[in-house]
Amino acid sequence: MKRSFINIFMLAVITLSGCKKYLDVNQNSNVPSDVSENLLLAPLEAGVSQYIAAGNAASLVNQWMQNCVPNQPLPNTVNYMVTSSTFDDFWNSHYVVVLNNLSILDKQATANGNSMYAGIAKVLTAYTLGSATDLWGDIPYSQAFTGTGNTTPAYDKQEDIYKSIQSLLDEAITLLNSGAGATPRADDYYYGGDMTKWVKMAYTLKARYYMHLTKAPGYTAVAQANLALTALSNGMTSNDDDCAFAYNGTSTSSNAWYLHFYNTSTLVLSSHYVDSLKQYNDPRLPYLASKAENTGLYTGNVIGSGAGNLKDFSVAGSFYGSISSKVYIVNAAEALFLKAEATYITAGYTAAQPVFRQAVAGNLLKLGIDTASAAAQAYLSKRGVLTADNALQLIIEEKNTANFFSTENYVDWRRTGYPALKMITNNQVTSLPRRFLYPLNEITANPQELQKAKLTDKVWWDN
Repeated sequence: MKRSFINIFMLAVITLSGCKKYLDVNQNSNVPSDVSENLLLAPLEAGVSQYIAAGNAASLVNQWMQNCVPNQPLPNTVNYMVTSSTFDDFWNSHYVVVLNNLSILDKQATANGNSMYAGIAKVLTAYTLGSATDLWGDIPYSQAFTGTGNTTPAYDKQEDIYKSIQSLLDEAITLLNSGAGATPRADDYYYGGDMTKWVKMAYTLKARYYMHLTKAPGYTAVAQANLALTALSNGMTSNDDDCAFAYNGTSTSSNAWYLHFYNTSTLVLSSHYVDSLKQYNDPRLPYLASKAENTGLYTGNVIGSGAGNLKDFSVAGSFYGSISSKVYIVNAAEALFLKAEATYITAGYTAAQPVFRQAVAGNLLKLGIDTASAAAQAYLSKRGVLTADNALQLIIEEKNTANFFSTENYVDWRRTGYPALKMITNNQVTSLPRRFLYPLNEITANPQELQKAKLTDKVWWDN
């Protein structure tokens, strides 16, 4: 199967779902039931990459994380000028484009005895559910994806969603290890059918979602950190374990971040992001940012300043922002930073130091930077040493850089307060947004009292 087929397939899915006047999360007719698992998996992996990992929701999150900014007159989305209808597309991407079709793949693979396909479907379902609940809080799940019999599924509490995520990952690990049924091959664009790597990803996700609850009501940081460390003993350990989608660099297979920053977009990097890299002489700067076309300098747009000359500002660099760059779903750097944070919580900063150093150095290597070079050594000596006062801040800030524009960075900011963000002047909100609004289409189709939540209201785990 050629990757040029992917966007055509996904556009067909979106067209089907987009014709609806409202979102029905139980609509399951996007994919014909007689399509074999090997034809379902590839476009679903493309969908997770294009619409969840690097979709419009991720773009908005990174505006709120002050990493990028629309080069447009104010007000705009960077200073929180959004309404419920802003989020229709984001919800649709999670539910109709991805989760509905993952449910079809899971059920079909289970019925056919193709356990490895079912295991992959469960891993990606856990990942996408995690994305949705971290953005909205309580969401439909247990009554969703059951067909057209229930068009107003109940909303599951976020704590229950988290329990479901862990159960999905446990089930996935068993299925992936079973070796039963057909084996994914070229149709698995993430790992080429390597079940060992899928299992590592599942364990890494278990650790991720354990660590999300370090401050959740009824949970303790030490207990969650210990659970994460246990999971990480089977998780990702090197850049070879990264889960990523590689694009062909054609008009039908273009990296999503390229589409956000180039093409007809006005999105540029912010001064907050570019200056944070320049401040410490981060050797990753030329990989993460491009030089402004007009000046040949690394320059971000000052958030809140409105529109300037588009060619005066930097956009995403070649490693993540070219038309053929990979989009990373989960990466080994995250696993190591999770391990560093969990170790810091359970054993202190001295014990966390070697893990943290390994995480930073590993990310430099991933970008092709020689860690023995003078620039890398200078950076590691400046930013690679934990103390009692800076440990959590450094771990999360470096994780933020390594997790390029991942929505995980928004979770980490809400959990820890790092990296530090400044309030942007706006008369709609009085503090930084802590969540997404529920989408207008969903409010219309399946009204719930909880949908009145405001941008500044915290989700359950954000204690």
